[in-house]
Amino acid sequence: MEQQPTAVAFKRLDKVREVLPIYPSPTPLRLPELPCPQRKPAFDVPFTLSTHIIPAAYIRTTTPVPVPDSLRQDTSKDEKRQGIKHIHKYMENARKISLSGSEGYPQALWNCVNRYTRNNSNGSGPSTQRITLFFAHANGFTKEIWEPMLGYLLSSKSSQIIDEVWTWEAVQHGDAGLLNADFRSGSFDTTDNSRDIVNFLCNFLPEKATTEALPLHLARVSETKAAERAQRGFMGRTLVVIGHSFGATSLIHAASLFPKLFTSLVLLDPILLEPFVQEEIDRTIGLVLGAIGRREEWPSRPAALKSLFETAFFRSWDPAVLSVYVDSALYDTPQGTARLKMSGIQEATIFLDLQTPTEAFQRAIEIEQQIHLRFILPGKPGLVSFAGSDKRMWLRTGNSTNTKIRKAGHLIPQEAPRELAEDLNRYLLESFNSVNRDLHKAHIRSYL
Repeated sequence: MEQQPTAVAFKRLDKVREVLPIYPSPTPLRLPELPCPQRKPAFDVPFTLSTHIIPAAYIRTTTPVPVPDSLRQDTSKDEKRQGIKHIHKYMENARKISLSGSEGYPQALWNCVNRYTRNNSNGSGPSTQRITLFFAHANGFTKEIWEPMLGYLLSSKSSQIIDEVWTWEAVQHGDAGLLNADFRSGSFDTTDNSRDIVNFLCNFLPEKATTEALPLHLARVSETKAAERAQRGFMGRTLVVIGHSFGATSLIHAASLFPKLFTSLVLLDPILLEPFVQEEIDRTIGLVLGAIGRREEWPSRPAALKSLFETAFFRSWDPAVLSVYVDSALYDTPQGTARLKMSGIQEATIFLDLQTPTEAFQRAIEIEQQIHLRFILPGKPGLVSFAGSDKRMWLRTGNSTNTKIRKAGHLIPQEAPRELAEDLNRYLLESFNSVNRDLHKAHIRSYL
C-alpha cells in the first residue's frame, strides 16, 4: 500500500566527502579467465545468460591493509568469542589507517557482470525502445542471487518491455572476489562500489541490446561516448536500476553524482544511517561480529546446503534462492571441500563502513527530480525500525513512491522472490506503459 509523504527532519552533516574520479585502469599484461565455469541460469525463459569481466574503477578510496585470518572452525565458543572481539578491534583500527590518505591508492581490480538478453531482440526497430534492467546485490551475495526472482519477472507481462538484464558483482563478491583474491584488503569503502558501477555504465555497457554474443572482456566505449553518457544519459537505452541493501546504498551515491545515467531507481531496503543517531550505528555492530564469525567451508556443497538450511538465518529463504546461493557463492577447493568465494572478513569490511551509508542518507534528498525513486521495504522488522523506514522512504517526496513486501524481512529477494517479481512487474508496466504502447503500435504496423 502506498504511504503518504510526511516532512522529514534530521540533522545534516557539515560535509559530505567528494568521491574520487573514475580513472581508466592500466592495460594488464594478461586478461583473466572466469574462475568458475560458465553456468546456466536457474530459470527457463527465452533469455540467454553470459558472464563478463570488466576492470574496476582505477584508484581506490582506501589504502590496502592486511587481512586478518578467519577463525578456525574447531575453536571453542570462548575462543571464538575472544577471536571475534580481537579481529573487530583490529579492523576498526585498520579502517582508520586505510582512509588516512586523501588521494587514493592505485590498485587495479576486476568486476563481473551477468547479462541476460532476449532471444528475439535484434537491436533495431521497436526493441530499442524496451528497457534495460540493472541489479546491484546486497553485502555477501552474488550476481546470481536475483535469478529466482528473475525467473518470475521474465515470465510476466513486463518481460515484453524488457530487452536486457544485467546483474552486478562487487569486487570482493562471488567470481569477482576470486579474481581479486591476491589483492584483498582488510578495509573497504562503499563509494568504490558506486564508482565501479558508474564505470561500467559509462565505459562498458554496450550502446544497445542485441542477441549477438559479447566477448568475455567487454570492450570499452570511446572517451567521447563515455562523456556523452555522463552528461546526457543513454541514447539507445532506458535504464532502470534496482539495488538491495549495500547495492541500493551504492546506487544512491551513483545517481546523485551521475544523474543523467538513470531513468528510475528502485531501492530495496537501502542501508541509510541517519546522521548523529547512535542507535542506528549500534545496530551495525551485530552485523560486523556475525560476519567475522561466519562459517566459510563445508565438506561438500550438499553438506553446505544442509547446514545452512538448519540455521535460522537461511531457513526463512525461498528454497530456490538458497540453492542458487550454494551454487554461486561457493567454489570447489583443491582439497575437495566447498568454500565461500567471499570470506566473512570481507563481508565485515563493508559493514564497518558507516560513513558511506550516513552520507547516502543525505545524498538521497539531492537526487534529481527527473529520476523516479521507488522504495521497496520489508513488512517484517529489518535492520532499522519501522519508524526509521518511514523516514527513509520519504527523504525525497517528489516523484517518489513506495511499497512493502509483507512476508519479507530485510532480505527481500531471498525471502520473497515471487512477491518482489510481482511488484516489479506492476511497477514496470505502470511506469513504462508508454514504451509498451509504442511496442504495441509497432507490432500492429508490422502487419499492415
